[in-house]
Amino acid sequence: MSEEIDPEAKKVPQNQPNNPLHGVKLAEIVEFLVDEYGWERLGQIIQINCFTSNPSVGSSLKFLRRTAWARNKVEKLYLDTKRK
Repeated sequence: MSEEIDPEAKKVPQNQPNNPLHGVKLAEIVEFLVDEYGWERLGQIIQINCFTSNPSVGSSLKFLRRTAWARNKVEKLYLDTKRK
């Protein structure tokens, strides 16, 4: 006997009205901050090697996806900058 699975039960809620980062990709965040501050200033604000030593969007994304504390700092700076 096979059980039927309700397709509605598998759906993940897509509406997150209280999450200001909902729908914003990490790459968009990094590119926005680089456009706004430049690599040098960004490295001064958030002192991590991916912003100070041969910076690139690709290397930054790789690091930020693996390092929660750094990603949190980048997301906070993004939100603070957007609010200005």
